Amino acid sequence: MVADPHFHSLHDAAWTKRAGLRALTAALGADNIRWVGGAIRDSLLGQEVEDVDCATTHLPAAVMERCQEAGIRTVPTGIDHGTVTAILDDSPVEITTLRRDVATDGRRATIAFAQEWQEDAARRDFTINALFAHPETLEISDYFGGLEDLAERRVRFIGDAKQRIREDHLRILRYFRFQARFGSQLDEEAEAACSELAETIKGLSRERVAAELFKLLELPDPGETLGRMRALGVLQVILPETCPPQLKALSQLIAGEQAQGFDTSAIRRLAALLPALPDIADSVAARLRMSRKQRAHLICVSERQPDDPANMHALAYREGTDCAVDRVLLAGADATPLKDWQVPQFPLKGGEIVERGLAVGPQVAQIRRAVEELWIAEGFPAHDRVHELLDQVVQQSPDAAQ
Repeated sequence: MVADPHFHSLHDAAWTKRAGLRALTAALGADNIRWVGGAIRDSLLGQEVEDVDCATTHLPAAVMERCQEAGIRTVPTGIDHGTVTAILDDSPVEITTLRRDVATDGRRATIAFAQEWQEDAARRDFTINALFAHPETLEISDYFGGLEDLAERRVRFIGDAKQRIREDHLRILRYFRFQARFGSQLDEEAEAACSELAETIKGLSRERVAAELFKLLELPDPGETLGRMRALGVLQVILPETCPPQLKALSQLIAGEQAQGFDTSAIRRLAALLPALPDIADSVAARLRMSRKQRAHLICVSERQPDDPANMHALAYREGTDCAVDRVLLAGADATPLKDWQVPQFPLKGGEIVERGLAVGPQVAQIRRAVEELWIAEGFPAHDRVHELLDQVVQQSPDAAQ
């Protein structure tokens, strides 16, 4: 690879020096494998890399046999599609036999194994994801102009954009995610193809759509990309509830997150894209097949009120800190007072109420709840003040001892 001022050197990337990768290279043979995809792309951009993927000319059975002989444990994680995972000390590595597509239907592909690196590269989605690196020399093989696209920050489909989308409809959403992450120069062919074929997303499983949407929402600033998705008719297919006011709310939320130092949250940002109505939040959560916990959180955030910022600590006590932070941020207010705040535990026990002369029964629970509400309203005072509040409530109770 000729030195390019746009890129960092792969030789400087920490992952290329992992002992586990050296052992894997020795087991499979340097000429029989290539590091591929995201690890190459991100390293050239100077970004941190966790996961490393490997392409190989070996069939899966040979991969497992050679790894076993070298003392490397493998798991057949995607054996039907040629993928074996090597369990290495520093990080697991997915090893996939070179493939070519035999048939596709927009949701899944029937594959056959191949022997040529370029044949495998040709079935990938974008040029910037089809970069291969030799495990020893780190020389990069670029068959479709991916290096130039990466230097120009352009996300471009390999070959005909419409054809690539027809092979896998999820590539529409992947295009916008990669555009939000890497892109600055728009590819007109890709944008037009995504717009024309947007309705094909409806044929995908809800889980795949949700996973891709959440990855997009977790990026530092996907606001502009989501706005373009709506202009192209793509966002309406997956989130028809989102209108321009919600996109503006998302931009304001992102600015608040960044200014206050909060990590990104896909659910918080999804809430910004929806009207603040629990029924809609519940419907969207069901449509996206969100987990029970995610669904409850989205509904909680959708119940936001104008006075949330003024009552943020009470809100955090009742609904949890995560929901409170999201509601305060969505209100455009400062949520930093909640960052290190520990939700207090209400110190009053039922026995302390009985000691005031009340008989054990429902009235005790009612009094405890009444005292708790006063305690919350006063900003969670200490135990002594709780007893004073208890005395006040007991004195007003018709069941108090005379």
